[in-house]
Amino acid sequence: MVTRPAGPTEGQMPASERHARSETARPPERPGGDQASSLARSALTFAARCHAGQWRESDGAPFIAHPSEVARLLRDSGCSSVVVVAGLLHDVVANTDVSLSEVTARFGADVAELVQAVTDDCVGSYRQREQVLREQVRSAGGDAALLFAADKIAEVRELADQARSERARFDSAGRALRARERLERYQQMRFEHYQASLTMLQRVAPRHALVKQLARELDTCPLVGQRAIGG
Repeated sequence: MVTRPAGPTEGQMPASERHARSETARPPERPGGDQASSLARSALTFAARCHAGQWRESDGAPFIAHPSEVARLLRDSGCSSVVVVAGLLHDVVANTDVSLSEVTARFGADVAELVQAVTDDCVGSYRQREQVLREQVRSAGGDAALLFAADKIAEVRELADQARSERARFDSAGRALRARERLERYQQMRFEHYQASLTMLQRVAPRHALVKQLARELDTCPLVGQRAIGG
């Protein structure tokens, strides 16, 4: 989760093939029952196609494992099908060539609004971008905050493995100490972003199970404080 995923490889299939236009556009109203299950299955298939050729940095698994985990967290916490579908699709605009208008056409305005709320589309330094994103989520509130919380839980769970993988890659490549220090500073900034995200979420939805779970994940994360990578 790249806080965000690695970009598509050169061999990734073109958008015209990945996003078959034969699928039926989705209505904006909130679905229920069989329609909700069908929408979720369609979203999973669509997200898997969009993220084809992308890999999760923490363990090298196909990137679709990340949005799938986010969707499971949302479903298990009792969120609506619209929020679960948004969990499956939350990275397609930021990390593939899919537009927000396409998400709206396929899955409805409610889903698209949630995806937009958690999508970082500003410019600036890492800290500036993440601050803007947190404020964007805070302003949206409600389901957007829960989607953001689930995303951060999944990312924090991957953080330690990703840090070890990056450290091993630097060691094997014989990178200079200065480059390794830059990586450690970046890793620490990420952890600080997660802590600031928790603070924001505790103001927006202090009693929700996902917010409490994020707090527990951060408390038990091996990368605490200044131990960003080096331990």
